[in-house]
Amino acid sequence: MSLQQILTSQIQQAVQSLFDISIEKVEFQATRREFEGDITMVVFPLLKMIKGNPLEIGTKIGNYLVEHTAEISKFNVVAGFLNLVVADAYYLQFFKDIKGDDMYGYVQPEADQKAIMVEYSSPNTNKPLHLGHIRNNLLGYSVAEIIKASGKKVYKTQIINDRGIHICKSMLAWQKFGEGQTPESTGLKGDKLVGNFYVAFDKAYKSEINELMAQGKTEEEAKKQAPLMMEAQNMLLKWEAGDKEVVELWKKMNQWVYDGFATTYKNLGVDFDSYYYESNTYLLGKDVVEEGLKQGVFFKKEDGSVWIDLTDDGLDEKLVLRADGTSVYITQDIGTAIQRVKDFPDVGGMVYTVGNEQDYHFKVLFLILKKLGFEWASQLYHLSYGMVDLPSGKMKSREGTVVDADDLMHDMTVTAKNISEELGKLEGYSEEEKSTLYQTIGSGALKYYILKVDPKKRILFNPEESVDFAGNTGPFIQYTYARIQSILRKSAFDYSKPVVMDAMHEKEKEIIKALALFPDVIQNAAVSHSPALIANYTYDLVKEYNSFYQSVPILGEEDEVKKIFRVQLSDKVGKTIKNAFRLLGINVPERM
Repeated sequence: MSLQQILTSQIQQAVQSLFDISIEKVEFQATRREFEGDITMVVFPLLKMIKGNPLEIGTKIGNYLVEHTAEISKFNVVAGFLNLVVADAYYLQFFKDIKGDDMYGYVQPEADQKAIMVEYSSPNTNKPLHLGHIRNNLLGYSVAEIIKASGKKVYKTQIINDRGIHICKSMLAWQKFGEGQTPESTGLKGDKLVGNFYVAFDKAYKSEINELMAQGKTEEEAKKQAPLMMEAQNMLLKWEAGDKEVVELWKKMNQWVYDGFATTYKNLGVDFDSYYYESNTYLLGKDVVEEGLKQGVFFKKEDGSVWIDLTDDGLDEKLVLRADGTSVYITQDIGTAIQRVKDFPDVGGMVYTVGNEQDYHFKVLFLILKKLGFEWASQLYHLSYGMVDLPSGKMKSREGTVVDADDLMHDMTVTAKNISEELGKLEGYSEEEKSTLYQTIGSGALKYYILKVDPKKRILFNPEESVDFAGNTGPFIQYTYARIQSILRKSAFDYSKPVVMDAMHEKEKEIIKALALFPDVIQNAAVSHSPALIANYTYDLVKEYNSFYQSVPILGEEDEVKKIFRVQLSDKVGKTIKNAFRLLGINVPERM
């Protein structure tokens, strides 16, 4: 039972005994730093039921708790706030209970529980992953890990956009300008090679548009009549018709991209349990529309197109099938969602990690699935996130001005190397150890900088700032973890044995209070789909530990019992940092 649960029960008894009134809820908040106390009860809500001065009411409850509750040693009342001081004995027992639990804060899923499917990444196969994809992957992966740690079964998935006119643009450009180039012949990752041809298409296409406009065509006419675009559209028709040559080229170039993506995912530290491909799913959903027509969920217009009227729900009318019988994106998404539940029957909800420009699309999708009567449709969530900007401005993949994910990760490792060498703390490291450390620091800096921000907010990413070894950064937290490991290595005694403490230093108590928050932080982060809660909790824990480290001797403590206890505290903080960072996909170095 948590401290809040214990106190809620005791306060309910106090109010019943003192005022002959039953209350259901008790409102708590953290005690403000300028007042003595560990947890604060807000007295004001009681004034609706109890006549009197909040100071007097708070004092009566405080006296009752000190007399009847072992967990409370003293109190003070400031206006309508009852600040409670929790007895050292409570925190010492709490620490004893969690000390040996290496997965403290994590909850194991129940066997018969419904699973959550988390979709992220979902790239196009005409270009490499870029900075925007990095935020998407880090968010999706971290949210999946957090939901898993909160006690749910999780499947990680993605849908790869491997068909359409944009794919044909790269294919056509390779046919025209590629001269048989392959990843092997060029030494390029396959996704980069294909991306180069996407850029080459755009360059040649713009040149054709300019030529046609010089001949007197309007820009719109030129865009439609440019030979390259007409050829790309013809190639798409051939692909849809199953033309052998086009399909073979499509398979070959897509495989290059898949291989390239796999390398990027590995370097980024993300993984998936299942993959869906738009080439397999783009026809899904049409049969659902037919069924929905019979149920009256959809309606048909005079031209034969099929729509749904969502105006009563504050949205608009939405097309789900064109007059020629072809599907639109929403139709495919309806079909894919239903297919996923067929493939994974224990799925009871889904999280879609997609940028905020698709907010309206997901409102419509979720509402349609509800109207179609799917029970799991009430458990769908759009993890909407803001874009990532760089000091240099907005990225455009057609023009080749995107920040490539692989290049950024490499640059982060180089930045970490330069800063680490300046600090000069790597004596005795082999070159291999240094290389691994630079990668760990660079990757951790990138991930933490992105994940510490609320997903809905736009980010201006500053690589130099993210690798700072001071402040709210990944390397600062990693450095504290490494410092703790150094203390543990230097402990020339068995610090695992139980010790009996009667009282604690205030800094020791503050650390245990911070540790006590971890399970609730995981649950809150899972419910709100926000890795930022985990990131900022970890930073607060590290600040608390560093204040403790600066204030009291650890290995230099002469009292053997206190020394062992402080090493145990350090060990627990280290393990909690590691477990919290695991949820963010960040590794921690044993030495720094």
